[in-house]
Amino acid sequence: MSETAVSGVKQCFQLKSANVSMTALELYFFDNDDFESTLRDKVSQAPGFFKDIPLIISLEKYEGLSSELDFFKIIGACRRHNIHVIGVRGGNDDQRRLARGASLALLPGGNQRDRDIDTAPATESAATEPTGNPTPARVENPGEPAPAKIINQPVRSGQQVYAPDGDLIILAPVQAGAEVLAAGNVHVYGPLRGRALAGIHGAEHARVFCQSLEAELVSIAGHYKISEDLQDNGWKTAVQIQLRDDLLVVTPLEKA
Repeated sequence: MSETAVSGVKQCFQLKSANVSMTALELYFFDNDDFESTLRDKVSQAPGFFKDIPLIISLEKYEGLSSELDFFKIIGACRRHNIHVIGVRGGNDDQRRLARGASLALLPGGNQRDRDIDTAPATESAATEPTGNPTPARVENPGEPAPAKIINQPVRSGQQVYAPDGDLIILAPVQAGAEVLAAGNVHVYGPLRGRALAGIHGAEHARVFCQSLEAELVSIAGHYKISEDLQDNGWKTAVQIQLRDDLLVVTPLEKA
């Protein structure tokens, strides 16, 4: 076959950047029985939300011994509940070696200790620059907020709408079984019956606003409440939901 013919063959795949919502399990210590029991309780609260989700094990607050960590047991317990562990975030060298042995992806940590380790060479290099600027070069107008993504149509069951950089504004209902996600705030000018996740990159100041709270789940920066918890306050009324001291707080929206 000629070189031209070979070069004209269409490639069977392409690699592209993908922004996806990810749930992290923040592990403090590991005991197999306690882990299984706690996981069972969590899943029973919102079985639809946890079914077939990808999961990251976060070791940034782990206080146990490395020898206690059996990733194969963690993976097995999660699979029994249709949860798929795909990687580990943070951790020391021994923990990451164990994770690699369990064929898990290794992600950099997000806490200060891991940031110091991961960015040490860059920090030393920047120190030699007399006018070093920590602002990423791609941000041309740091004072200008990211544009909001606006959706005019109802978000129907099975659909997912994602705003990776800023707010998400939906001028219609979000039906049960739908999912809306945003790096910033989520605004729903209609009933919110599905799942709404704001601050998905960790922005704890993000909020969820809706004209009628009927959600299956609401999450801000990884902290969430399911329908049963939300019905205690502001159910089927116009509310805003925000994070205070690691707790989701629901307050009514004042009418103009």
